[in-house]
Amino acid sequence: MTSTDHGFARQKGDRSMLRRQRAEGRDGRGRVAAMPPVLQYGFRPFFLVAALQAGVMIPAWLVLFHTVPVSWHAHEMVFGYLGAVIAGFILTAVPNWTGRLPLSGWPLACLVALWLAGRVACNVADPSALVMAIDLAFPVVLAGAIWREVIAGRNWRNAPVAGMLTLFTIANGIHHLENIGLALDGLGIRLGLGTVAMLIALIGGRIVPSFTRNWLVKQGGQILPASFGFFDKLALGATALALFAWIAVPDRIVTGTLLAVSGGLLLVRMARWQGLRTLGEPIVAILHAGYLWLAIALTLLGASILTAGYLPTSAALHALTAGAIGTMTLAVMTRATLGHTGRAIEADGWTVAIYTLVTTGALFRVAAPLLPFQYLPLLMAGGAFWSAAFLVFAGRYGPFLWQPRSRTA
Repeated sequence: MTSTDHGFARQKGDRSMLRRQRAEGRDGRGRVAAMPPVLQYGFRPFFLVAALQAGVMIPAWLVLFHTVPVSWHAHEMVFGYLGAVIAGFILTAVPNWTGRLPLSGWPLACLVALWLAGRVACNVADPSALVMAIDLAFPVVLAGAIWREVIAGRNWRNAPVAGMLTLFTIANGIHHLENIGLALDGLGIRLGLGTVAMLIALIGGRIVPSFTRNWLVKQGGQILPASFGFFDKLALGATALALFAWIAVPDRIVTGTLLAVSGGLLLVRMARWQGLRTLGEPIVAILHAGYLWLAIALTLLGASILTAGYLPTSAALHALTAGAIGTMTLAVMTRATLGHTGRAIEADGWTVAIYTLVTTGALFRVAAPLLPFQYLPLLMAGGAFWSAAFLVFAGRYGPFLWQPRSRTA
């Protein structure tokens, strides 16, 4: 087949896709045009509800600190908040990966309703098989939708992402089984956090150097991030092994050693991405900060095991949750919202405030167990700053998510 034949086939395919989109009431971007803008792409509703939950749930937990179990707080932040962020990111990324139409309109509205039903069930009812079924409906349907897109689009390169989403769903189920006495305590949260940590290591390892390279090239920079190679594979392999060991046998010396080594390898890996050269552009620099938190978290987690708890495990876990996960999710949420709503991908004063608040909150939260005599004030301050970052996001970016795409794009 000649290049002309290829071009004709591609044009024919494009015309066929456009006819299909028109028949389904979609616009040129694949969105269901008759639906409100907030239901035209996955990132719109899910980033908004995620930010609102993070902004409200942490203060609520702090107010009820002595009466609400830690397991409720952990479940709602890991499987509630994070579940929504993952859905918003992956539903927006998959069409780019596969070339297929995005989930939009009523199917997207139903998926949001499943997430909301899970939050209601987990917050108003005691643990039970029914609550588990209601809460698991959302991640099961989401994972099924993503697997369908990967298989239909033959996009096997991103099958590991769909696989990790499946593991995240299983982790949620295990945590529910723990609550009704049918599984070992802590396994579900470790599997959930380990899966998300690996997602950050894997996907963050794609987007951080890529966005950094693009920005540096625009600035005329000559020194660019190192290309993906053997060392990156080594760091990712070590991280996967360390996280698997932590999930399976969290208290062993070998697990602590693997975690500390993987944290060090990730630190060296990100040092090759020229992060210091991005300090002039916060929306790029924050991606490096999120990845740095991941390296620190794994190192601290390993150290807490190797010192037999002398370094509080809580500090390491919150370096991972409040630090790495909180920072990286906000970095992605701000950047994706700006880009996909047709706005310049630049950090204004509000966005810088979001990054400052989440970083300050994470630092206070990690410091709290290290300074036991100041634990409660630091805990309260950390929660206040961290949640404020998400409330500012909802206030600043909510209109972008709710309104039509900017016409200036």
